[in-house]
Amino acid sequence: RMEQGIDDSDNSVSKRKNEEESSLPAWLDLVGGKSLSMSPSSYLPQQVATKLAPYPWRITPNQVVQAAKGSLRRLEQPKLAVAQLHWSTAKYQPFQERALWEGICQVYEQGMCDAIGVSNYGPVQLQKISKFLQEEKENEVPLAIAQIQYSLMTYGQEQTQDMNSVCDDVNCRLVSYSPLCLGLLTGKYTLDNLPKSKARQQLFRELLPGAQDLLSTLEVVAKEYNRSQSQVAINWCMSKGTVPIPGARNAAQAKENLGATGWSLKSDAILALDMAAKQVGKPMIQNIFQTK
Repeated sequence: RMEQGIDDSDNSVSKRKNEEESSLPAWLDLVGGKSLSMSPSSYLPQQVATKLAPYPWRITPNQVVQAAKGSLRRLEQPKLAVAQLHWSTAKYQPFQERALWEGICQVYEQGMCDAIGVSNYGPVQLQKISKFLQEEKENEVPLAIAQIQYSLMTYGQEQTQDMNSVCDDVNCRLVSYSPLCLGLLTGKYTLDNLPKSKARQQLFRELLPGAQDLLSTLEVVAKEYNRSQSQVAINWCMSKGTVPIPGARNAAQAKENLGATGWSLKSDAILALDMAAKQVGKPMIQNIFQTK
């Protein structure tokens, strides 16, 4: 897979600890927010990002720093590309937020990462941490990425659309997780052919009826471009200026996901998908920790 510019790191330990640690594609320099040359000589050996969970007991900046040190030790890495706060505590424990921000900044200041990022921050909270970095850190700590659930199944929500402009305002890259909406946008599932997971079965029973027009549009565009529906859904995310990070359970799925790169949807296809996405009867529910 190195010829595709991808390297992997073992994240099994981190998942057991409810920390999310993963390698990012080496062909994307998320820290700088720009694509690298596709020449093999340009590939970085490995780019690793980790999410630090704001557990209730992490109430001091040093506890965030120690969590980052633990991630580096488990990953056997000298430095992270991006250290992220996994979610905001603004909705349920707002007093903790300042310590988390200070802690993630100290992770950067102590040389443990090239940049910081946030996950599940809405546009309002993203502006708040950006203001903190400007006023308290004099823009010395780079905020590289903001990661939210972003797909055709969430595009109809105003908050999702607002994130694009806010990321531009604060000069960070928008990363879209779950761009295939847990597989719903692959076209593989119907009400008569649901996923094996009981939880996803119930969710898809609620979402599929209101998503039929979108799925039909996706199928038409996929045939026109001779691509899979998954590839079109991922490419659509890219057309919105996001960096999609689709999941893959095996090598075949990873290869199919890579087929979303190297080409672009035309404006008429993007518009058709936009319109269908905004008319979805019931959009995908956002992460419970997603803030405004």
